[in-house]
Amino acid sequence: MRIFFVRHGKDDGNYRGGWSTMPLIEEGKKQVEKLALFLDKQQENYKIEKIVSSDLERTKQTTDIINEKLKVEVEFTERLREMNNGEIAGMLNEEVEVKYPGLYYNTLRLDERYPGGESPIEFHDRIIKDFEDIISENKKYDNIMIVTHSGVINIIYRYINGMEWSNKIKSIKVGNASIYSLIIENEKRYFELENYNEYLN
Repeated sequence: MRIFFVRHGKDDGNYRGGWSTMPLIEEGKKQVEKLALFLDKQQENYKIEKIVSSDLERTKQTTDIINEKLKVEVEFTERLREMNNGEIAGMLNEEVEVKYPGLYYNTLRLDERYPGGESPIEFHDRIIKDFEDIISENKKYDNIMIVTHSGVINIIYRYINGMEWSNKIKSIKVGNASIYSLIIENEKRYFELENYNEYLN
């Protein structure tokens, strides 16, 4: 089984992400259109049979643009959402600094929740469980695509590679509209592509 992880296209960095319902900006749509063209040309190599996507607006838009070319089965799910950042989701950065000065993902304790949201360790454990469930539910497919967020891909990457994870550790590079490709062969799991995005040049 191969799983192609794709991060959504660029959104507006003036607002806090997480569970934000903000859409892609025009640059983000163009990034995903380039990715979709690449996948269309590479269908013989990638053979994607299904897309499982986060149901937040920026990932839904990304999936819809890709699937205009691939025309495969799509499942939208809240299980692949970015960390639940509660009250600050979609809030202007300046407003957050006034209402919750110094509140960032990497300033939280592992067990400290965002106001109205979840803690880093709850996010981590949710993603690992839901990732394993999604693999189990889709065993009949040889190649699926997961359209999600950088925080989700970071957790799964470290999990697969047996690396330490914490919200204090510098994140791996996950560019907008980039691809990570995971191979699952019996008990072996390894990434064959990491942050691939040559089609954006």
